[in-house]
Amino acid sequence: METVCRLVVTLLALGALCGADPVKFRDCGSTAGKILIVDITPCHTLPCVLRKGQSYAVNVTFTSKTSSQTSVAAVHGILGGVPIPFSIPNADGCKSGIRCPIRNNQIYHYINSLPVKSEYPSIKVVVEWKLKDENDKDLFCWRLPVQIAS
Repeated sequence: METVCRLVVTLLALGALCGADPVKFRDCGSTAGKILIVDITPCHTLPCVLRKGQSYAVNVTFTSKTSSQTSVAAVHGILGGVPIPFSIPNADGCKSGIRCPIRNNQIYHYINSLPVKSEYPSIKVVVEWKLKDENDKDLFCWRLPVQIAS
């Protein structure tokens, strides 16, 4: 059953990548990996307009520069230089499209979603998304300007 689930996740990731337009992001310190593509669906222009009460698909294709048994994601909104945590459905990267253990020089497709809660204020903010390896090094770290709107 686990193999079937992994296959379905992989096929969904590939389908999303085929129809996706990657967004322009800023790397903020990916030391244990190299980001190839960041896709937020739907986001066609910057800043990405994120509507309250909706959820957005996040797909990151990256190459690992290390090996790791685990990976953990953290998402923040940077407002005035202060990181404010955003909740995501699953912080475990090994359950978000990545088959662990992570191997050096392999390409991975990280898949998650960013729910925008109705109680979030309507504001411009920079989203910072990190995926850390077992040694707390960034497999990837990217930033992207967004506008939270009603």
